[in-house]
Amino acid sequence: MEHYYSEQPGSRIRIREIEAFLRGNKLRFLTSSGVFSKQRIDPGTELLIEKAIINPDWTILDLGCGYGALGIALKKAYPSLRVVMTDINKRAVMLARRNAELNNVKIEIFQGDMFNSLPFGKPFFDSILLNPPMSAGRRICVGMIQQSFEWLKHGGLFQLVARHRKGGRTLMEYMYELFGNVDTLARKKGFHVYCSVKE
Repeated sequence: MEHYYSEQPGSRIRIREIEAFLRGNKLRFLTSSGVFSKQRIDPGTELLIEKAIINPDWTILDLGCGYGALGIALKKAYPSLRVVMTDINKRAVMLARRNAELNNVKIEIFQGDMFNSLPFGKPFFDSILLNPPMSAGRRICVGMIQQSFEWLKHGGLFQLVARHRKGGRTLMEYMYELFGNVDTLARKKGFHVYCSVKE
């Protein structure tokens, strides 16, 4: 079975357009087979977009950006924000680039596994936001959290959304273990947004 957490989806590209109202703006997104949540904005992603803590002067990373909904929505809401997006999936990155143009925002977008394609020195980000690929397995999700810690500046925020009773609690506990703190910013329909500060 094809998985969206792969570099090169094997399915035929079938592009469609969806619309969403996110963080105060109406946005359009091209989606396709072989990417996460192609029919609509995933409710976990939507909750993270709406409830994330954002400072307009920050540099943020949308880690595992898919077709770019989170990073694009936040850049549209906060034009002075510096947004970087990355994903392992080449098709998702292609769509994210097209969606940034479609919504008239300038975003730095890279294709690669986790952080390996980023041309910056670490630590670099004020906040890293993640809707983890739970079906890819706990090891990958934990690895994303671990590497995020290394890439965050002192005082930076790591913000993650997940279904609390479907693996989210485990990731929340790991965030507490790694960062020494964790708070729940929001809850909706089983999804929780967790936040840790790099102290």
